[in-house]
Amino acid sequence: MADVIDILNATTSISHNYYPPTIQLPHYVANDGSVLSLIARFGALWATLVAGAFATIYYVRPRASREDKIAFVWMCFTGFIHFFFEAYFVVNHKTLAGSRELFGQLWKEYSLSDSRYLTSDAFVVCMEAITAFCWGPLAFTIAYCIATQHPARHPLQLIVSLGQIYGDVLYYGTSLFDISYCRPEKYYFWFYYFFFNFIWVVVPFYWMRQSFVEIVGAFRKVGDMSSVPTKKS
Repeated sequence: MADVIDILNATTSISHNYYPPTIQLPHYVANDGSVLSLIARFGALWATLVAGAFATIYYVRPRASREDKIAFVWMCFTGFIHFFFEAYFVVNHKTLAGSRELFGQLWKEYSLSDSRYLTSDAFVVCMEAITAFCWGPLAFTIAYCIATQHPARHPLQLIVSLGQIYGDVLYYGTSLFDISYCRPEKYYFWFYYFFFNFIWVVVPFYWMRQSFVEIVGAFRKVGDMSSVPTKKS
């Protein structure tokens, strides 16, 4: 009898605001914080991070170009997003619907635009795992390369940026096959789903292009040097 009760409890429909309304979220607990308070706490966290990154690069490489300083800050920012925020989802995806922690509540708010994050969708979990544990550490490595002017900076920057764009393209493509994952309000689609993810298409494209130009330029210089005839003594 106890087993029957457990099964009934597990399959009992719990009221939620996610689409489609038929998805089962047996562990769901509503957020106890308002949207504005969640965004304010999240914004304060990342503002502190960005300020710290700017202070670090100004101290370590005060003569760095403005572009390099911005690249350093971006890599620190995207590294923390990937390795901490997105890794939180990967580690806690099975129990995310009942989370009351800051990151958990933020993921539940974002999931109003894509409920796959609350149902342990195989693609989303795999995509986020690669993003968190590959691109996250590599972003920090690139930040180190920028700070130390290490020659590995541009190959790694090209790889990470291309990987971020590829992940976003797949994410858009798979979800748009069935937009019922998103609530019908345009706010959730255009702001949460489209805008927040499009950032990781536009910005990585810029750094990917920069690295491509730098790598091609370096090989061109090597080619020009090797083609110069040596003078006979």
